[in-house]
Amino acid sequence: MQQQPHPAKAASDDLPRGFHRLIGAQFVAALADNALLIVAIGLLQRQGLPGWWAPLLKLSSTLSYVLLAPWVGLLADAVPEARLMAWTNALKALAVTGLLVGLNPLLCFVVLGIGAAAYVPAKYGLVTELVGPQRLVRANSWIEVSVVCAVLLGTVLGGLLVSDAWLPRLASALMPLAGLPGSTPLAVETLALAAVLALYAASGLLTSGLPDSGARYPQRRGSPRQQVRQFMQANRQLWRDALGGLSLSVTTLFWGVGATLQFAVLRWAVDVLGLPLSQAAVMQAAVAVGVVAGAGLAGRLFSLARAHDALPLGIVLGALVAVASQAGTVATAVPLLAAIGAVGGLLVVPMNALLQHRGHTLLSAGQSIAVQNFNENLSILVMLAAYAGLLALELPITALMAALGTTVVLAMSLLAWRYRRSQRALEGMA
Repeated sequence: MQQQPHPAKAASDDLPRGFHRLIGAQFVAALADNALLIVAIGLLQRQGLPGWWAPLLKLSSTLSYVLLAPWVGLLADAVPEARLMAWTNALKALAVTGLLVGLNPLLCFVVLGIGAAAYVPAKYGLVTELVGPQRLVRANSWIEVSVVCAVLLGTVLGGLLVSDAWLPRLASALMPLAGLPGSTPLAVETLALAAVLALYAASGLLTSGLPDSGARYPQRRGSPRQQVRQFMQANRQLWRDALGGLSLSVTTLFWGVGATLQFAVLRWAVDVLGLPLSQAAVMQAAVAVGVVAGAGLAGRLFSLARAHDALPLGIVLGALVAVASQAGTVATAVPLLAAIGAVGGLLVVPMNALLQHRGHTLLSAGQSIAVQNFNENLSILVMLAAYAGLLALELPITALMAALGTTVVLAMSLLAWRYRRSQRALEGMA
């Protein structure tokens, strides 16, 4: 593997030229992704489809991360990342166009998932190559903050784009200018999807100005079967590395639990706190605001060399989830959920940076991110399936959340113990 350092990498502690543009491009793309999900759910409702179609949208896009993992990393290493990000934005725009012309929403979200699965290794690979290890924790702090903000604002934007309060009036005013009827549900859907399409176009414009990191990797050739075998070897290599396996364990657990908690909090707020669904979403916002605060603080508190100091926070995170499940009022629930988010942000930022660094060192930027995506999204699929199964067995949501928190405490305690034991063994050999 030969890498040519890009002149954008300054010797100072400042983040390099192009990094903030990259953050802007991925923020706008994530904003569009989250708004599109709400708009698509509204589209399903207008079509009179049953409620269980909504999670199928998430499933359709998430599966691509798992199924395409052996190839998206190779693609990210073979093509300049900025160019690949532009291509994947175009693929996402194609999915929106499919919705505009009336194609099946699940098929459109499969296309969207393909674009997203290729976008992520390109984005994180470029970050790893541009920033360098000494500023990787700080860079990940920026990324996590922008991603969570995009989720929050994208959900709000999606809600506005399906609102009956003002959008029909706007459609009635604008659509006739294009020679189209403006007072129909189709006109409202067209306007909402056009707004999402404009966001992907804006992200593409930002992406077009990103620098080339200069990193180049050997081409990995072979049949699809051989490429799958190479990917699984890379997966094993990262898991068997002491620091790589540690950080991959933490992030895989974190994102699986986080996805489950997203749905569990909504159900818990309705069943236990007695909130309507519209207000239950505020509970999720409390977690997201906490993540923003924790991720921002992590960039100042942790260096890459001391990323393992964040491990005890995982135990605290699990305990907070278990405690929050017993809260009976909004006044006690909101600060507890914000604390869960803050501790989660503090934990995942240094662990993610450590994982990117070890993956880049052992494998390549694109391949390591593809391995990470494979494991984290597989964890999301498995844990959401388990959550759905336990709900089908009518397990009370408070017991389910308490069990989830306890599982995190036990898993993080085991990881912390194994890490301390391995460090003592290394010290004994010295």
